[in-house]
Amino acid sequence: MKSSLVSSKNLIRLQSAISRSFLQHSSKPISQTPFFIPIIPTNTINLYNQRYQNLQFQIRSNSTSIMSSSAFKPEQARLPPALPLSSPPLTKFKIGICQLAVTPDTERNIQHAREAIEEAAQKGAQLVVLPEIWNSPYSNDGFPVYAEDIDAGHDASPSTAMLSEVSSRLKITVVGGSIPERCGDKLYNTCCVFGTDGKLKAKHRKIHLFDIDIPGKITFMESKTLTAGETPTIVDTDVGRIGVGICYDIRFQELAMIYASRGAHLLCYPGAFNMTTGPLHWELLQRARAVDNQLYVATCSPARDTGAGYVAWGHSTLVGPTNTYLNFCM
Repeated sequence: MKSSLVSSKNLIRLQSAISRSFLQHSSKPISQTPFFIPIIPTNTINLYNQRYQNLQFQIRSNSTSIMSSSAFKPEQARLPPALPLSSPPLTKFKIGICQLAVTPDTERNIQHAREAIEEAAQKGAQLVVLPEIWNSPYSNDGFPVYAEDIDAGHDASPSTAMLSEVSSRLKITVVGGSIPERCGDKLYNTCCVFGTDGKLKAKHRKIHLFDIDIPGKITFMESKTLTAGETPTIVDTDVGRIGVGICYDIRFQELAMIYASRGAHLLCYPGAFNMTTGPLHWELLQRARAVDNQLYVATCSPARDTGAGYVAWGHSTLVGPTNTYLNFCM
């Protein structure tokens, strides 16, 4: 088990002057070569502004107007929240990211996760994040076998029963990675968020299922066994407002934009990218979501097990809005 703790004393919204800056202040620069943004001529800016004004005049449909504003002035594409949610105040806190080794033994996985959460809390973490599918092997054959009925109560879902107990006992917030969930005749990939009182605060069902076929590399179709969720999940916790996604959800900027427009301070993505997609996109997508939305992004993967049927990439990370790694597990 690897547990990564970071201090989030700077977990506050950057002012517009900073958020629009192209400078990156990092002790470990990505490149030694300076990166320059070309100056856009004034006449070009005026041309696009005129085109935008013409579109505003010509277009009457609400949905089309949003599309045009997104194309010409992206900041105008952010709609107000459907409900006037009051954002909780932010305080200095630590995040524990628990990159767990997963086995076919559910009881062992639950005990391992409990110990990791306790260790993180002992080190001062007030928020702990677990990986995607941490209670069982990640496989289409395994999802029906290991699925738990979360709504039926603790006896039917030992994984979430543990999360409820430990969050209440330690007085911490837990973003409980994800587990296979059974609801009626359907299976979901589900993340549960528990508050400091041990109560279930939110349940996010993976919206974008992982269907991929890269010849000679990897083929996996979650949609063979799982049903896609339909609802974005944003939750107010003792440490701030959190937007939740699972793995493949991170590829879709629109979901992150919804969370940003509704006042999220942090995006949490439990994920299990593999040895093909991991080195290609995992870190890139984390940084993109953080910079695009000027938010902190926490990701948590299962530990890499080269003997498993599905080998996770690992590299659980916390990224800041200025494109800097605050901490990570390998």
